[in-house]
Amino acid sequence: MVTYWTMTGKPELRRELIGIHNKLLACYGVQHWWPGETPFEIMVGAILTQSAAWGNVEKAITNLKSAGKLSPSAIRDMPMVDLAKMVYPSGYYNAKARKLKALAEWLGKYKDDLSRLDRSPTVDLRQELLEIYGVGPETSDAILLYVFKRPVFVIDAYTRRLFRRLGVEPPVDNYDGWQALFMDNLPHEFELFAEYHALIVKHGKDICRKSPQCTECCLSNECSGKPSATKPVHLGGPT
Repeated sequence: MVTYWTMTGKPELRRELIGIHNKLLACYGVQHWWPGETPFEIMVGAILTQSAAWGNVEKAITNLKSAGKLSPSAIRDMPMVDLAKMVYPSGYYNAKARKLKALAEWLGKYKDDLSRLDRSPTVDLRQELLEIYGVGPETSDAILLYVFKRPVFVIDAYTRRLFRRLGVEPPVDNYDGWQALFMDNLPHEFELFAEYHALIVKHGKDICRKSPQCTECCLSNECSGKPSATKPVHLGGPT
């Protein structure tokens, strides 16, 4: 496995991040995330989940499965209007149909053979994914992590919200800054990154919502539950 990141963080932050992971795991158990019967289904889900609740994504994927269209070749051959109708439940259906077409066309360059892509270094594969229409950093990293088993930490809105409330933020408040907070301070292990992200999503959906359910939170000792009352601790790198 080729990685492109070196762990260079601080021991105290590493202990804190691992401690949070362990408490979430003890609270929720193993998440078996990302759901999907095939690697391509996971890729489709990563696109459809943009600005969508997962329940609606499942409805769109079910439509594709029921029609026998959940494959790169089927999506390439399907008229755009038909594809849009199938992914309608996930919202922004015209844009997402176009994104799925772009993904399928990209896979077609490799004859839909993911093993050809799996030989690529992570940094090169990530750049290729980012060049696909509609694939941004979060989507590309979800694909890298859950499809290609690369140790790349996925940053989403749940992660930012939770760790801001815990008082842990990177010096630079952008995607790369948040990703470095974790990748500089955690062992680069696929299993750890995949489970940590899944646990954050679970906690963010159920407890650490926009209006947090603090009385039910397994991290209540570390967190006031009041975003405005938490002073960030910038431990992710030089200030």
